[in-house]
Amino acid sequence: MATTRKGRDFIARHGETVFNIARRMQGDHPHTPLTRAGFAQADAMGAALRTLLGPKPKLTLWASSAGRALQTLAIIAEHLELDWHQTRTDDRLVEIGMGSWSGRYYADLEREVGSFLDAEHGLYTRSPEGGEWYDAIAARVSSWLADTDEDPGDRLVIMHGMSSRILRGVMTGRDVLPQFDAPVAPDLPQGSIVRIEGGVETVVHLGTGRGAAPA
Repeated sequence: MATTRKGRDFIARHGETVFNIARRMQGDHPHTPLTRAGFAQADAMGAALRTLLGPKPKLTLWASSAGRALQTLAIIAEHLELDWHQTRTDDRLVEIGMGSWSGRYYADLEREVGSFLDAEHGLYTRSPEGGEWYDAIAARVSSWLADTDEDPGDRLVIMHGMSSRILRGVMTGRDVLPQFDAPVAPDLPQGSIVRIEGGVETVVHLGTGRGAAPA
């Protein structure tokens, strides 16, 4: 898949949100606004991409349908002098579904169910009731890849911490981690951007935000 894909993919995490800073589970919750730090991260991403690509680069804009991804992209698009209204959104790019854990504070949830985070990988150790597991994310992002493989030109994709790690893992051909049932790329801070071309990933901007959890 990765070696036959046309163009380059610039994949970025959205900026910090009010849920992130409060350590609440947001998952696929659609509308959690950015903090001031989140806006600053989006600003830095836009400036970095403009330096790398110049103004008005030929990019197809893609985003998760979640408000925080679209808000981040609005700032980046302004830097690049691109029309945010041309953004293509896709629910297959949303964050991991948190089911009954959605909206819960980490501290409250941990008191109730015990430890649920793999500290080494920054991923969850179990699927919440009514939630999603990493193999399901791999299936949906793979479906998006299959539908866009033949699209000409480069793409800018704004999405989320955990779902972007699975997408990057699939695109770079990483081995499936058995404890997560999916290929998982390394964690990067919020506000980071990678370029994937021919199955090879390069970090082009390292953000200043937090890691993937809380999602």
